[in-house]
Amino acid sequence: METLKVREALKRLVTDSIHKGPVTLASGKISDFYIDGRLVTLSADGLQLTAVLMADMLGDLDFDAVGGPTMGADPIIGALLYHYWSTAKRPVGGFIIRKEAKAHGMQKMIEGPELPDDPRVVLVEDVVTSGGSVLKAAKAVEAAGAEVVKILAVVDREEGAQETLTGAGYDFAAIFTKTELIGL
Repeated sequence: METLKVREALKRLVTDSIHKGPVTLASGKISDFYIDGRLVTLSADGLQLTAVLMADMLGDLDFDAVGGPTMGADPIIGALLYHYWSTAKRPVGGFIIRKEAKAHGMQKMIEGPELPDDPRVVLVEDVVTSGGSVLKAAKAVEAAGAEVVKILAVVDREEGAQETLTGAGYDFAAIFTKTELIGL
C-alpha cells in the first residue's frame, strides 16, 4: 500500500478515536477533546499502519533501538521491532521507560534487553501535548548512556511539544497534528 493510502487509512482510525467533551489530561489541564491513542495502537490495523508510517519517517536513519514512555509507546515499540525484523531483517532493540524506577525487583526505570554501548535510539509516543513525558524519557535514556536521534509521535496536539522538544535539541516529528485531524 502506498504511503498516502496508509496515511489516510491511519488518519481515519485516529479521527475515530477522538472524544469530544471535557477531559482531564495527564498534565491536569482540562481539554475539550481527547485523542485515545490506545484505540488506534491496540488495533491490528492501526498498529500496522503506525509501524509502516513511522518506519517510513525514519528512512535510512542509523539507530540501534526504539523505546518510549510506558504506556502509550508500548504497542508502537513492539510493532516497530516486528516491522524491522520482518521487512528489513534488521535487528533493532526495544525498551520501555517507566515514569519512576520500580521499588522492587531490579529497580529499573528503563526495561528491556541490554543495549549496545553508546546506543543511538528513537523514542516513540502515541499522543504528545506539552512534550513533558517524552522529554523526561529522553533525559532518562541519555543518563543511561544513549543518544536520542529522533522522537516520533502519532499525534501532536500542538500544545507545546514541538517547541519543547526541538528547543531541547531533539529532532521531533508527528504523523499528524491536531490541526490536520480536527482543524481546531
